[in-house]
Amino acid sequence: MKLAPYLLSRIGNAYVCGDMAYDANSLRAQLVDQGCRAVIPSNPTRNDPYRYNKRLYKKRHRVENFFQRLKRYRRVATRYEKLATNYFAMVCLAAALIWLMI
Repeated sequence: MKLAPYLLSRIGNAYVCGDMAYDANSLRAQLVDQGCRAVIPSNPTRNDPYRYNKRLYKKRHRVENFFQRLKRYRRVATRYEKLATNYFAMVCLAAALIWLMI
């Protein structure tokens, strides 16, 4: 949660999905200012829960499954490539192989 505002600072006009750990008033306010819609379920301790799109939240697992498959490639998971350009090329190659296998 500490880096979420920084990582999401350049995103605009998008749906931002996250789990209950990202249910903070400051993050929600930042997303509204950027024109984004938060698809984040409310923390159970919140007195007045926010509404969210449950259909979009259920599709969040597809992204998580992709990263799980990406980590199966040892070269990507252990970051053998030290240069950013080479590492990005390996991630793109692994993503293309995952896409072909689906």
